[in-house]
Amino acid sequence: MEINWAEILIQVNGLLVAAIPGLVIFWQLILAWWWLPLPFLLWKKFLYFWLWWRNDLWVAKQKTILLEIRIPKENPKPIRAMELVFTGLWQIWAEPNWIEKWWDGQCLLSYSFEIVAVDGVPHFYIRCSSSALGMIETHIYAQFPEAEVFEVEDYTKKVPQDMPNSKWDLWGTDFKLAKANCYPIKTFHDFETEREAKEEKRIDPISSLLEGMSFLKKGEQIWVQVRATPIFSEVPWLEEGKKIKNQLLSRKTPSKPQPLYQDIINALIGAEKKEEKKDDILPPEMRLTEVERETVAAIERKMDKVGFEVGIRYIYLSKKDVMVKSNLRLPMSYFTNFNTQHANAPIPDGKTIPKARKVWYDPFWFPERRLHLKKRIIFRRYVDRLPFFFPLSGGTFVLNAEELATIYHFPSKILTPASMVPRVEAKKGEAPLELPIEE
Repeated sequence: MEINWAEILIQVNGLLVAAIPGLVIFWQLILAWWWLPLPFLLWKKFLYFWLWWRNDLWVAKQKTILLEIRIPKENPKPIRAMELVFTGLWQIWAEPNWIEKWWDGQCLLSYSFEIVAVDGVPHFYIRCSSSALGMIETHIYAQFPEAEVFEVEDYTKKVPQDMPNSKWDLWGTDFKLAKANCYPIKTFHDFETEREAKEEKRIDPISSLLEGMSFLKKGEQIWVQVRATPIFSEVPWLEEGKKIKNQLLSRKTPSKPQPLYQDIINALIGAEKKEEKKDDILPPEMRLTEVERETVAAIERKMDKVGFEVGIRYIYLSKKDVMVKSNLRLPMSYFTNFNTQHANAPIPDGKTIPKARKVWYDPFWFPERRLHLKKRIIFRRYVDRLPFFFPLSGGTFVLNAEELATIYHFPSKILTPASMVPRVEAKKGEAPLELPIEE
């Protein structure tokens, strides 16, 4: 049978002629109403950038200060004392209402807890709003009465602000959690800090960081920044923790009740209800392994304490003629102390590591320039204490007061005998009440 191509072409042409008026009308509708779906597609992005703009205006009006904490020469208190400090600092600002948040731009101000070594001398800093000065002093003096808290000049302004340049270079990264927020990292409970009666037998992971910092040469610096914001209701990490805990316990997630119309349809078509399997005689807790029980207990302990939305980053910067590249791994090895196989671990975020990656679509375009730009972004975000992945969202995770105290706390002279750590050498006291006063 021969195919009549001429007849087929005539039919196709007729169909196209018939369809052209409809296509013209459809194209005219697109030209006239193309903008209609845009508000629905861009609504979330608009809200994010609107809130970012209003927050930026409000935060710019707030005065921030940098405090240095000089720790006492003898500091026998365990890390638990620092946990009480973080717990006290959790509820300083009331959560803004709808108008204050979306119009005034009010937000919960963050703390920045920083451990810095300049030319081999470690320092402990807290950057905060000036309105929080009294609260910080109260909680630190309550737990460390012999400490000193005083305002200092920002150390980040004492280095060239165009870094990296011809004389200075840097390397740094941000951290993220390996698992979900509800899984805890290793805390001081796991380092036998509380179990040993004698201080010299206790274990403190911060000693490795401070000892490494004390060996830096002149011209080398390490900056470690822990940016923490109190969590009230915006980060649903508690619900996530309950869900994961139930999964570990093999508990059934409560199913949503079927709507009435679904029951009517099932009755009309004669669908049978699925029979639920009977639970085992043993309770879920008895079926868990030892590691699973420890994991569930750790999740419950983390959820039981106040939480902070946290971002951790560090920078190693130095003059090029004295840079020792192996020193850039000192902070990274410090955070390795808090890793656990069955719970959580702070690990470097590969997206923030200053490395010009060669990918299939961009194998060789300006690698040195891209590396320079990445380092400049890391430096600027640290100096300005900007949110992580600014101006985009993300890059933060949840730690509770116990985990924060494990990472950032004041060491004792016995556990951390670094001779370069500034300490209060003399105990200050008030004048006696009976001392005569000249009028």
